[in-house]
Amino acid sequence: MADIVLNVEVREQTGTGGARATRRSGMVPGVLYGGAKDPVAIAVKSNEFRKALYTGKLLGHLVTLKYGSETQPVIAKAIDMHPVTDEPVHFDLYRVDEHQQIKIEVPIHFSNQEESPGLKRGGSLNIAHHTLLVACHADSIPEEIMIDLTGKEIGDSIRVSDLKLPAKVEAALEADEVVASIAAAKVSTGSPEDEAAEGAEA
Repeated sequence: MADIVLNVEVREQTGTGGARATRRSGMVPGVLYGGAKDPVAIAVKSNEFRKALYTGKLLGHLVTLKYGSETQPVIAKAIDMHPVTDEPVHFDLYRVDEHQQIKIEVPIHFSNQEESPGLKRGGSLNIAHHTLLVACHADSIPEEIMIDLTGKEIGDSIRVSDLKLPAKVEAALEADEVVASIAAAKVSTGSPEDEAAEGAEA
């Protein structure tokens, strides 16, 4: 079962005014969607929600929603942050069965960049996908997809088919889709005088 438990309350007030009133009371408003049930307006105490958020295991992961004595596995699909204070202001949760097959975006990270001959020679890592859409059970969502750049030369591409995915996790993209590539460094063909003139014009 999920590590994170969110204790929720059902909100009586909905709409923009209701959300503002919820935030003034020290809670973060949200909505529970999915399944065969209607959407429900809910709220979580701000400090509890921030604590769960900063673990890095809230968004896009299976968590447990708790309402009184009832529990429900859910996935946090969206969290809105305040543009100035960077505090959470709204969230969306989706009901799931923990063994249900779902599609979800998982972050892609890169390792051993210093072991890439192409990058050592001044090449650049061009990233086409920062996340990968995968199909897996709700209780088997990987934390990340790691791509090892060891030995990668200029001109090399990493495709979906090259990715090492955990057991029972499948990519939901075409196998030949390019995820990232090592590109040659840009070489200027103009003289220093031409470049200076272009800079002055700019």
